[in-house]
Amino acid sequence: MSKQRAKGTKWATKIENYLADEGIRPRRQPLYGENDRGDIHVGPLDGPVVIEAKDQARHSLAEWLDEATVEAANANGALGVAWFHRRGKSGAREGYVLMDGQSFAYLLREADLT
Repeated sequence: MSKQRAKGTKWATKIENYLADEGIRPRRQPLYGENDRGDIHVGPLDGPVVIEAKDQARHSLAEWLDEATVEAANANGALGVAWFHRRGKSGAREGYVLMDGQSFAYLLREADLT
């Protein structure tokens, strides 16, 4: 395993463990190559929230959001987000979660905050 892949796997594990500690049941996803379906799924099997975990020194927000959106579509997901490492912080709870406005509106509706 490459150093970069090991770093990404470690970050995805931190996200997975944090969600589990919060009472949320994450499901780690296998690699699918060009039809990747994200790193972690949360929610129903038919329409999950798809999480793409990112731990890179250079933040490429537009690229990551596009990647998460494509991977959510590949997984028939409700929405895709990129959860990325915040420099100087070690835990997933301190990381950033990136989504587009349409996804944010969806979450507000689902939480009945309309």
